[in-house]
Amino acid sequence: MDPIVILGNLGAALALMTVVWLLSLKLRDASVVDVFWGLGIVLIAWLTVGRADGFPGRGLLLAGLVTAWGLRLALHILWRRRGHGEDRRYAAMRAARGAAFWWQSLFTIFLLQGFLQWLISLGVQLGIAAAAPPRWTAWDLAGAALWAAGFLFETVGDAQLARFKRDPANRGRVMDRGLWRFTRHPNYFGEAVMWWGLFLIVLPTPYGPWTALCPALMTFFLLRVSGVTLLEQDLLARRPGYREYIARTSAFVPWPPRRRVRSEE
Repeated sequence: MDPIVILGNLGAALALMTVVWLLSLKLRDASVVDVFWGLGIVLIAWLTVGRADGFPGRGLLLAGLVTAWGLRLALHILWRRRGHGEDRRYAAMRAARGAAFWWQSLFTIFLLQGFLQWLISLGVQLGIAAAAPPRWTAWDLAGAALWAAGFLFETVGDAQLARFKRDPANRGRVMDRGLWRFTRHPNYFGEAVMWWGLFLIVLPTPYGPWTALCPALMTFFLLRVSGVTLLEQDLLARRPGYREYIARTSAFVPWPPRRRVRSEE
């Protein structure tokens, strides 16, 4: 693949995040960056389609799947955040950094996310640009099927949680129904499955095996950085029954719940 295309994609991601940073200054809300997380990867995918000379079928498949993921995620976050102020994570950073937050956020939030968009989507970029194999393979079908399973799992999990939160009787309670009975984070699990599905599509291409680093990195972030670990620290502080939920429910991979344990509270 032409390195100029790869570096151009990085420049586009950083440019997009700079524009989003300017928007955040106007809104005084850094959490707008979350809406553009998936959209930045969608942009990278289609820029690669337009500038690379890979097998068109595989390129359109990868870009199409990434677009479905990115648009759904952006709309979900936009809908979920309507009427709310700045996300607690960014509000805490704003309070800690004080007057310097406005310019420091460009580097610590926005440009960092632009770089991660480019890095995590590197496998997709290489897959779109790969000319070989110049035909459909069984890996394309397997990867698309795995991606679809992850997409369904994430979408259903998000819908179940949204329905649970709409009921005023559930205020302060822990969601442990539907998919949430088998995993504490069905949305994150579905997200990881989708990225491993994209990896399977890219696998038979020349750089395919090396691109496993991309879904592995995404899974690591979901588990240890911006996903499970960070969210559960917050939920343990705000949900009295969450510790018991942790004791009986798998953190990530769906699994039958363990026998109920007596709450320590």
